[in-house]
Amino acid sequence: MRLMSFALTTPQILNRTKTVTRRCGWTFLKPGDLLQAIEKGQGLKKGEHVRRLAVLRVVSVGRQPLSAIGNAYHVDDCRREGFPEMSPAEFIEMFCRSHKGCSPTTIVTRIEFSYEDISRRG
Repeated sequence: MRLMSFALTTPQILNRTKTVTRRCGWTFLKPGDLLQAIEKGQGLKKGEHVRRLAVLRVVSVGRQPLSAIGNAYHVDDCRREGFPEMSPAEFIEMFCRSHKGCSPTTIVTRIEFSYEDISRRG
């Protein structure tokens, strides 16, 4: 199972209000794939371990310009990304600040996911 970092949205993963994420790359994902959500995977100090947050199941994957957030198909995506207080323009600005070389026209991968109840898995 691949690890996916949610350093900017750890609380939203823990309270399960985040159901969509946008990533640069991650083009290989397909519906049904399982992901291990972690707090962060890079910059760990010697002896530190990744903090596992949740197991996610990919529901859908698509490629689109970052500026597509808030369009007719994804009108509710700021909330689903974990930022209900942000407008699409504010989300785009925040995303670009946190991803070097990113602009509103950058093609990103939109990943919709659900939470797996790992206690049911045997």
